[in-house]
Amino acid sequence: MTITLTVNGVPYTRDAAENKTLLHFLREDLGLTGTKEGCGMGECGACTVFLNGRTVNSCCVLAVEADGASIETIEGEAGPAGLSEIQKAFDRNHAVQCGFCTPGMILSVKELLKAKPKPTVAEIKEAIEGNFCRCTGYEQIVEAVLDVTGQGTGKGRLDHV
Repeated sequence: MTITLTVNGVPYTRDAAENKTLLHFLREDLGLTGTKEGCGMGECGACTVFLNGRTVNSCCVLAVEADGASIETIEGEAGPAGLSEIQKAFDRNHAVQCGFCTPGMILSVKELLKAKPKPTVAEIKEAIEGNFCRCTGYEQIVEAVLDVTGQGTGKGRLDHV
């Protein structure tokens, strides 16, 4: 089936098998490999992307379901001037170790900050609970979110909480 969608502001028209997931379409057909496949069942958050302004697990969405949609992947997060403020906060607070969960985490945080520009620690934890990280222990990720909102220490520690 031929689908047309916009990914990171760029329009694409491609053929897609009816059973191909959006995750595999992005990675294989468009070469956007920042979106990761973790569990393949929508449980780990590694495949998180924005679909028409809301985060989804792209492993659970068929590419044909995204026909006509606007998609944002992690590749769309950085701009011409470099990393986004969220990405800089993750770096500054050592919230990236192996990096496998990072794309999904960053997009989940972005969605949170759209709704709640100054979230509490509890709200941050709730927003990222669908994203598994096996390396950081989550404290640095929470600190990065507090940092980007002006509530953190910028040192990767939750001393103030």
